[in-house]
Amino acid sequence: MRGRAAAVVGVAVLVAAGCVLAGRWQWTRHADRSAEVARVAAHYDAAPVPAEDLLAPDGSEAVDVADLAWRPVTLVGRYVGTALLRNRPTSGTPAVHALGLLEVEGGRLDGAVVVLDRGWLPAAEADGADARGPAPPSGTVTVVARLRPAEQPSGRDAPAGQVQRIVPDEVAAAAGTDGHVLGGVYGAVATEDGAPPAGVQPLPRPEADLGPHLSYAFQWWVFAAGALVGAVVLLRRDAAEARPGTSGSGRTSGPRRRRAPTAEDEEDALLDAAERDAAERDAAERRAGRVSPS
Repeated sequence: MRGRAAAVVGVAVLVAAGCVLAGRWQWTRHADRSAEVARVAAHYDAAPVPAEDLLAPDGSEAVDVADLAWRPVTLVGRYVGTALLRNRPTSGTPAVHALGLLEVEGGRLDGAVVVLDRGWLPAAEADGADARGPAPPSGTVTVVARLRPAEQPSGRDAPAGQVQRIVPDEVAAAAGTDGHVLGGVYGAVATEDGAPPAGVQPLPRPEADLGPHLSYAFQWWVFAAGALVGAVVLLRRDAAEARPGTSGSGRTSGPRRRRAPTAEDEEDALLDAAERDAAERDAAERRAGRVSPS
């Protein structure tokens, strides 16, 4: 009995611990998503500021790029290369993104190259493996872009002129662009010379939905409580069945009270008595007939 109780408790604790950890993971995802939504609300529609006010000339290491996500900045320079970002579905459509490399002119960032996501186009419109998307404007252009943290490398190869992730050094290599490329950050273009980028679809506003992570967290924690409660109920039932004088259902065994006879029972008893009387009379008459007079 003790071994069974220990097994029940052990299984319940393991199940509850797993549910608690799963709930904490969902809670962490909810917290991260909430922080991202809050950044979008605080930064997306803010007035643009010069990029040199937020970015260091030697890269983004001098600032917390994640905290600056979606902050609009102004960049002045000329495009010196292009590349395509592969396999990036947008607005429910299989798509590629047109990437441009802008060499900044003037200010603290003079000569630095910034990777910009100019917009997207359906994947079917990418003409061939070496296509690099629509050409950006020539000459000096004023760009308003929203800062984004650079992505992590994917480790997968891509056709010439294309990349799998927005990693500034990889984009520069795919575009064949030399020069000092700012690492750790890129920009999502809002306007070029005051107008949306030509030849591509504008990048959509990020969603503000928090997702189901909070409800999933509470569901996992309810499952954890249910595992422990279920173990207690099972152990109490086992203890009740093990007590002397109890049956398997947990009810006390012993003499049972006789139920009161029903009308059907009384009728059956009368019929049985009548049949017995008739049988006894028949037997007496047969015995009397066999006895002869003296």
